[in-house]
Amino acid sequence: QALGPVDILLNNAGILSNNKAEATDPSEWRRVLGANLDGAFYLAQQVLPGMKAQRWGRIINTCSLAAKTGGLTAGTAYSVSKGALTSLTFSLARELAPFGVTANGISPAYVKTPMITEQLTEEQRQKLLKDIPVGRFCEPEEFAHVVRFLASPLAGFITGEVVDLNGGLLMD
Repeated sequence: QALGPVDILLNNAGILSNNKAEATDPSEWRRVLGANLDGAFYLAQQVLPGMKAQRWGRIINTCSLAAKTGGLTAGTAYSVSKGALTSLTFSLARELAPFGVTANGISPAYVKTPMITEQLTEEQRQKLLKDIPVGRFCEPEEFAHVVRFLASPLAGFITGEVVDLNGGLLMD
């Protein structure tokens, strides 16, 4: 409230878990869903009144390829959290469109961040690269370009979309 209305909300915080369902304890489940889903929901909830009042706003959620692959690229809690975030994006899009507020997502596969460069071994990275038709990881700047477009007035007629940013890894 002290900052005034928020025009653009990018929910980009998230934590990874590679554990399968059996190995996921309740505290890990809550931690992953709390960071990846609850945080996005509560932040959106806080900025909605201002966006609706000014009849303009952009909500952009960082979803994930993991939401569409059922744990192929990550663990159960992470995949579920990102699937739920995708569903939240759709719900917000429908709810907010009459107020000039759009809600969209970006579903990256592998962005070259410390999650890739520091948490994975070289062998793991090479294995992932073999499946990406463009043969490389997404650069952070490429992700930022999609955010910039979705946040701009040029994307005013786009809502309820989740842009795949995966170098051809998944085509649907």
